[in-house]
Amino acid sequence: MIVQRVQAGDVAAFDQLILKYRERVYAMVYNMTSNREDAADLTQDAFIKAFQSINRFQGQSSFFTWLYRIAINSALTHIRRSKLRSFFSFDKVHEDATVSAILNQLTDKKDVEREVFVNELQEKLNEAMAKLSIPHRTVVTLFEIDGLSHEEIAEIMNCSVGTVRSRLHYAKQFLQAELQSYVR
Repeated sequence: MIVQRVQAGDVAAFDQLILKYRERVYAMVYNMTSNREDAADLTQDAFIKAFQSINRFQGQSSFFTWLYRIAINSALTHIRRSKLRSFFSFDKVHEDATVSAILNQLTDKKDVEREVFVNELQEKLNEAMAKLSIPHRTVVTLFEIDGLSHEEIAEIMNCSVGTVRSRLHYAKQFLQAELQSYVR
């Protein structure tokens, strides 16, 4: 296992972990902060913290989950400190029924009209996401954008699966209500 090699002192093995998880961690942090520079810095910080505390990793969860927890905690601390609003990004959206339904309705529009509509929808979705609490926004980001399971999110956020489901349900209801005028 790569992690065990790093724990044994093989610093070069950590590069393999960085290559394996860098893009996913960056995407998750970017979707929480909506700022590329902050996302890059926070991603780097997460890997530094992971490297510095690698010997505390006991394998009770997967390395991926442990690393995500570090990255999320860093992002949440950053958001709280700077009081940033997090925005949803269409760049990494997995097939979510609400978003997919909206986008599928656009296939018959002309490209320019579609682009204008998508930009307006993006703005409204960003505004709606910003109204969610940080825990609700984080659950939506991890589930809808990163495609993590309820169990993985619960482990990362250190809460129960029921709490994850509840937050996700509430957040989806809220977003649907906020975007009701865009859903026909």
